[in-house]
Amino acid sequence: MKYLVTGGAGYIGSIVATMLLEEGHDVVVLDDCSTGAAERVPAGAALVRRPVQEAAEVLDGSFDGVLHFAGLIAAGESMERPDIYWEANTSGTFALLDAMREAGVRTLVFSSTAAVYGNPTEVPIKEEAAKAPTSTYGATKLSSDMAIASEVTAYGLAAVSLRYFNVVGAYQDRSGVWHGENHQPETHIIPIAFDAASGARESFGLFGEDYPTPDGTCVRDYIHVADLADAHLLALKAAETGEHKIYNLGNGNGFSNKEVVATVKRVTGVDFPVDIGPRRPGDPAELVASSERAKTELGWKPSRDSLDRMVADAWEYYQHARS
Repeated sequence: MKYLVTGGAGYIGSIVATMLLEEGHDVVVLDDCSTGAAERVPAGAALVRRPVQEAAEVLDGSFDGVLHFAGLIAAGESMERPDIYWEANTSGTFALLDAMREAGVRTLVFSSTAAVYGNPTEVPIKEEAAKAPTSTYGATKLSSDMAIASEVTAYGLAAVSLRYFNVVGAYQDRSGVWHGENHQPETHIIPIAFDAASGARESFGLFGEDYPTPDGTCVRDYIHVADLADAHLLALKAAETGEHKIYNLGNGNGFSNKEVVATVKRVTGVDFPVDIGPRRPGDPAELVASSERAKTELGWKPSRDSLDRMVADAWEYYQHARS
């Protein structure tokens, strides 16, 4: 098969592109590299350096499907600069859907997010839970999901939306090369904690310890990036014309920010200082997934579900990337 991977120069997109190549598919990456990096694109994939809004310049009838990762991802930043999030995430998805329709490409796997649920009333969170995002980021992803649903109804698109919880870890490909997380600027808890452990930061800043959780810090469900990538390959096979399938992807286990920091300290062997600051706008107290639907319908099961394994793999990549 031949697939277009938008945002394939980013963390998750590049790893999914790598796995697609390992399965023997042809891969074209569409990424303007404004947040991703060209060197992340795996050998064997063609890189087209354009924004997703210009997907019509790339897509034609030779493609069998699209995996859509392109967009901005920082919930905190989205509250400060909402305009760029609506443009990158929602307008970008609209343009991609138009391009797919014109080119006759009828299969889509979309990188959605648990942020669409906001502060859930029940945990673990099922796909049927109320959608009430607390950040502009979550709102832009929800609007994209809604646009995809409309495209499915009106034009018979075969679409799968995968709602990620917190993605961590790294992937070692068949040639031994590590692929992992390296955003610029970095906003995710584990690589920031690695910076503190390595001395690149003087300390680690923790946002809020007055949430209604056991230790007062946010609780999140963490999923290994390789398990997440596996789900994308399964989703491509599960997509059906005229259906919009939605799956939560997580481990079903919640870890608090303090537990994550303690795990990083244990894995790295460094007891770095931690500074407690105020809450970050838009952060729900607890997000933990029910992934039963994905397990039942996709046949998906995370196999790297230990937090220590996730952190250890991420640390392996972090050290390789900075050596």
